[in-house]
Amino acid sequence: MNLTDTHIHLYADDFAHDLPALVAEAEKRGVTRFFLPAIDSEFSAAMDQVVEAYPDQVHLMAGLHPTHVKENVASELLHVKERLDTIDAVAVGEIGIDLYWDDSFKEAQVYAFEKQMVWASERNLPIVIHCRDAFDEVFESVERIKKQGHTITGILHCFTGNLEQAKHAISLGLHLGIGGVATFKNGKIDTFLSQISLEYIVLETDGPYLAPVPHRGKRNEPAYLRLIADRVAAIYHISTEELAKITSSNSLRIFKR
Repeated sequence: MNLTDTHIHLYADDFAHDLPALVAEAEKRGVTRFFLPAIDSEFSAAMDQVVEAYPDQVHLMAGLHPTHVKENVASELLHVKERLDTIDAVAVGEIGIDLYWDDSFKEAQVYAFEKQMVWASERNLPIVIHCRDAFDEVFESVERIKKQGHTITGILHCFTGNLEQAKHAISLGLHLGIGGVATFKNGKIDTFLSQISLEYIVLETDGPYLAPVPHRGKRNEPAYLRLIADRVAAIYHISTEELAKITSSNSLRIFKR
């Protein structure tokens, strides 16, 4: 079995003391590829160290996370552009809009999101979107950039919306990143997910965050992608092996890796 984790922060401090053991355990569980989203310039060195340690399994993105859009947005965006020019980035992410914690930088978030989408289009790269309490704003930005003639593809990471929002995202050229929320009793996406074709689904842990049941509230580890895969396979009434084949194929189509 070859499962692909399309979104995990392997460079996070939470993994610093036992990363080799965690990667080895994940491989035992069939997780063979990892895609690392960026946050801001402070994490770039750590990201590079992980890909140096696991060059065949790990792939990097470049981007500015919306919750890290602050007064220094200009210099952070410059760093993103430099990363896109110097590393082998497979996507621009994670980028987007987050109005859950703080909306005081909303305009700057929108600006950064749209600027990075343009860069992705110019480089023929997919995007990986972070969206929290901002579905309308995210969709409006994507539509605005597409109307300018840019091609947008990628993943709406950690999808927690409803069926209508799922269909809207797909209509815009996006796939849905499904993670631990699919295992939550109050997650709700399990009630409609089977109505979405599997060709638009990819799997993710978002580790060390959002651990699936029965580890909810604890550190989310790479091996836990198997628990997510088992749950999603059950929702679609197929084997985990078949789900792994389909979703990994989807990720290969998106990232070209």
